[in-house]
Amino acid sequence: MPPTAGPPAAPPAPPRKGRPALIVGIVVVVLLALGAGAWFLFREPPVPEPEAAAAELAAALEAGTPAEVPLALETSASPDEQYARVFEQLVAAVGEDAGTVTVKSVTPVEEGADGTATATATLAWTWPVATEAAWEYETVAKLTYPGPVDGEAGAWEATWNTGVLVPGLEPGERLAVDRTEPARGEIVTTSGETIVGMTPVHHVGIDKTRPGWDTAASQLGDVLGFDQETTDGIAAQVDSAGEKAFVEVITIRENDPEYDFDAAMAIDGVVGIPDELPLARDRDFARALLGTVGEATAEIVEESEGTIKAGDMVGLSGLQAAHDEQLRGVPGLAVTIEPAEGGEGREAFTIDKKDGEPVAVTLDPATQVRAEAALAGFDSLASAIVAIKPSTGAVLAAASGPGSEGYNTAALGQYPPGSTFKIATALAMLRSGITPETPLPCTATINIEGREFQNVPGYPEPAMGDAVPFRTVFANSCNTGFISQHEKISQQQLHDAAASLGLGVEPAAFGAAAALGDVPTEAAGTEHAASMIGQGQVLATPLAMATVAASVSAGHTVSPWLVEASGEEAAEAPSGDLTADEAATLRDLMGGVVSEGSAKALQDVPGIVGAKTGTAQFGDGSKAHVWMLAIANDLAAVVFIEEGELGSTTAGPVMHEFLTGS
Repeated sequence: MPPTAGPPAAPPAPPRKGRPALIVGIVVVVLLALGAGAWFLFREPPVPEPEAAAAELAAALEAGTPAEVPLALETSASPDEQYARVFEQLVAAVGEDAGTVTVKSVTPVEEGADGTATATATLAWTWPVATEAAWEYETVAKLTYPGPVDGEAGAWEATWNTGVLVPGLEPGERLAVDRTEPARGEIVTTSGETIVGMTPVHHVGIDKTRPGWDTAASQLGDVLGFDQETTDGIAAQVDSAGEKAFVEVITIRENDPEYDFDAAMAIDGVVGIPDELPLARDRDFARALLGTVGEATAEIVEESEGTIKAGDMVGLSGLQAAHDEQLRGVPGLAVTIEPAEGGEGREAFTIDKKDGEPVAVTLDPATQVRAEAALAGFDSLASAIVAIKPSTGAVLAAASGPGSEGYNTAALGQYPPGSTFKIATALAMLRSGITPETPLPCTATINIEGREFQNVPGYPEPAMGDAVPFRTVFANSCNTGFISQHEKISQQQLHDAAASLGLGVEPAAFGAAAALGDVPTEAAGTEHAASMIGQGQVLATPLAMATVAASVSAGHTVSPWLVEASGEEAAEAPSGDLTADEAATLRDLMGGVVSEGSAKALQDVPGIVGAKTGTAQFGDGSKAHVWMLAIANDLAAVVFIEEGELGSTTAGPVMHEFLTGS
């Protein structure tokens, strides 16, 4: 039986075409629900502000590495190499870290229709080309923004060209820097006489490019009078120098009678290079005080913070160093833009040189020469003579002898002043009520806490006794007489009396390195007893003791000065509590030293007012520093010898020679 036919099969369901429409509908509903702000979710990133990019560019330019920031290059040239070439000479002149670049302004952003943008940065450049001057200029850098990248904000780029470095600088051009050295200022007297000025010299040395150089050292040593050790040292230096080296041996003043310059020039291989140097009137004149000039050391260059360059001539010691800035002046500087293919450059910046200004000092050349002549024989001992004009405090001479070996013993050498300090002790005693007629014990010895003090060998017996007038004790410098008062005069009183005379007090305006000694405010027992006669911990320089003599002469506390100040720099008159009456009594006591005491040898000195000798033992007591102070007319002077017999026998004849010139 045939199968029974069922109902016909249902046709397949048609595809659902309404789903996309549903999604769109949902999105529309969501958008309508969120409102108009929903467009932000699909917006391109905004253009970033250009100020940060401008600051990064400025920092890279200041560091000399412009290629470290995004640049739009117009050529294949390396920006860093271009920078180095353009600024090579300027960087050498001012220092690698000296130039600065800052952003002065950035123009408002101009946006393009395609998402790009542009702006312009103005950069401010500063090059400190001199101590008080800088080359300042502005350049312009075009900034471009290329638009977003992969949905992220892009980076600003600076359009690179050499005009970003210097205004108007064309490709291939660079800066040239020329320095003009100033003339160094002179050191003159307050009356205008030149003490140190530019002096013609010759740098004499051996040139290894000349025939005969290999035998020149020995011949030159003979001509110049060098010892064998010095000559051998020169020969070794020449041998070790480069094959084209010039080895300087000595600098000789033009027409210097001490050296046979012509004979030196006749030696094969020897050359004399002419020059000018700031030198004193002769080789040894006040050398320790005035100082020297030479090429700046590495330390001086570093400490100058760019104002001094390697090879510059600067003061190395003494007044030349203390007043170097004034004497040195300011170099001139010319910055020019040098064309790529040679030819004349065009001016970019110029500073005129400023020559150094003179420094005026109180030295009297004739007095200084006389002092140096009196010390000429002390070639193995430190020595000094200082002379002050009491009425003004001006230092007329500050000579350090040849045995000081270039050290400024006159102003800086500190030693126990010995019995010259008894002027200060006498002032303290006068203030305690003692008078020149007060009787004091002047015994052969005095014992203080187990230490025995005695008078100098040869002390006159007629000046000894249990009741000797203070003026006689002072005139003959009786140690025991002064020490006998150590319980009545405190260490503080000694200190104060010394300060009244200018000892231990910093000078108000000396104008150079100086020390005026030190008198402790506290000392007890034997130390205090020793202080009464200028030993123990009491120290003084020759300048300090000359100040003591000047104060006694002037009738008031004197503050010595050497360099003339001007305008607002001028110091006020020194203040001190030394009275005219006290000074008059001290002058009277010092007069007794000449008339009846240890300075009788000065009786024939014209205008002599008074003096005081001093002997200060040191070491094991067998050696002594020796001193003499003197006042004659309007002159106060001190002689110091590092070692001698007595102040009267060693320093006395030197003082006589200095005061009389014979």
